[in-house]
Amino acid sequence: MDDTFTLLPLHLDPTSKAISCPSLSSAPIATELALLNATHRSLLTLDTPHSVPPPPLPLNPKRSAAIQKMREQGNASLARKGGTASAANAQAYTQEAIKLYSYALEMALTRLPWEPASIVRDEVAILMSNRAQAHMGLQSWPEGAADAETSVELKPAPGNGKAWWRRGKCLAEMGRWEEAAEWIARGIETGGDESAELKALGVEVQAQLAKQRERETR
Repeated sequence: MDDTFTLLPLHLDPTSKAISCPSLSSAPIATELALLNATHRSLLTLDTPHSVPPPPLPLNPKRSAAIQKMREQGNASLARKGGTASAANAQAYTQEAIKLYSYALEMALTRLPWEPASIVRDEVAILMSNRAQAHMGLQSWPEGAADAETSVELKPAPGNGKAWWRRGKCLAEMGRWEEAAEWIARGIETGGDESAELKALGVEVQAQLAKQRERETR
């Protein structure tokens, strides 16, 4: 049986070299062409001889160093927040930390397509957990809960106990006791021997949950 194909009326922009199909309205084709053009732009930015893609495993060391530097600067901002007596200064340091973590996240999430996805997951998991802590410093509980949950989704195994605790704490601060209790139970089951702080938080949540149920039965 002969193979068949559909000849598409593709257009190559003479300046940008981007490929498009203006005379055909198709979401799948538009998506594929967008990915192709994005890959082409990535190849043009390569800092390698003759713009040849590197092997699939090596990371861009400059980007890794920049991500690590911004994370450390964010941590330093949070540390300075703890050393000031001024509420305004503390808030400014915390907001600066959130900004730095967000910049680092953007860099991690825009790594080139052939760089290992496992590295991106680890970087994003750590940065999301860090940013959750910063949101908690501003009492932005929903934002902190969302970032901590994302961190756990990317790295649920032992070694990410802080993210489990941070989302549990945010849920408790919002008075979502049942959700907090369920989340903490999952974290204790997953976290192994790192769950001491999570267990202590679980005791507090269970006490508040018991009070809530007592009030509801009156």
